[in-house]
Amino acid sequence: MLLDYMSDANAVALIGLAGGIVLGLAARIGRFCTLGAIEDWLYSSDDRRMRMWALAIGAAIIGAHGAAALGLLDFGQTAYLDQVWNPLGSIIGGLMFGYGMALSGNCGYGALARLGGGDLRSFFIVLVMGISAYVVMSGPLAQTRVWLFPVETGAERPQGFSQLAALHLGIPPLLTGAVIGAALIALGLSSRRMLASPSHIVWGLVVGLAVVSGWVGTQWVAANGFDAEPVQTHTFAAPIGDTIIYMMTASGTALSFSAGSVFGVLIGAVLGSYSKGHFRWEACEDPRELGRQILGAAIMGPGAILAVGCSVGQGISAFSLLAFSAPVTFAAILAGAAIGLRQLITGFAPAE
Repeated sequence: MLLDYMSDANAVALIGLAGGIVLGLAARIGRFCTLGAIEDWLYSSDDRRMRMWALAIGAAIIGAHGAAALGLLDFGQTAYLDQVWNPLGSIIGGLMFGYGMALSGNCGYGALARLGGGDLRSFFIVLVMGISAYVVMSGPLAQTRVWLFPVETGAERPQGFSQLAALHLGIPPLLTGAVIGAALIALGLSSRRMLASPSHIVWGLVVGLAVVSGWVGTQWVAANGFDAEPVQTHTFAAPIGDTIIYMMTASGTALSFSAGSVFGVLIGAVLGSYSKGHFRWEACEDPRELGRQILGAAIMGPGAILAVGCSVGQGISAFSLLAFSAPVTFAAILAGAAIGLRQLITGFAPAE
């Protein structure tokens, strides 16, 4: 057994690494990207990358609920359903994250993927986002955050739609997840242009399954290991900060799923970039542009902490559990990104 040869921390890091590599490949080869999908949808009349998100979410929902039905995942052990949902945090945090993402030109996941392709500007985005997230999560502004957005764990009432349906309507969570997941997949495929693009379909589904692999893998370690590892999957806000801390204190800090996931995305992005012949070193030629990107990263990090997840963390991982927070946060992220993109493109100029 895997745990006979390595520690629990190393095992979950390996699980995160494997899923992260897949996500890195999806970003560089499959062009799976949050902001890119929104830009295509709003300004290029191309909704295929948004449909990829529907496929990823649908596959993740079906996979996670199927795993739960087989006893491979306990929803109650996940942070998204253990913590009492704060709607205000989801809305404000989501708007902040989306707006910051537009200013930066990438979310945390996208910045890691671009860094893996040689874009040195993304290094600053990753660094600032990780540090700013920690400032609000456990740093100088942590007490202010808790005062404004109280955190209550150990939720007694269901914090997810499938749990709620099971409690009040007696509908098995698997059925709820299967119906909603299948509906999202059908939505993603309800376009001739999408059906004619198998790459978009395959990578969208692969991303969803990569998220499920994190849930199942960490649940297995939690159930069979000795160190009470948390049940988690991929998200890219606080984990970037975790990885920065690990890089500075590795001699006294254990590996984690977060570090494995972040390193995995970088490795997958490098491999994907080289396989497509796209790897090249890039630097910022415009200091004002770099300043805007750093400002966006400084907004994104705190936004993700308030929302308890980024575009991947809430948009796919929390969605896979049908957490109450997921659709609200995802909608807020889309709205924030739309506002930021309009500011950059039109400057809020009135229509003539």
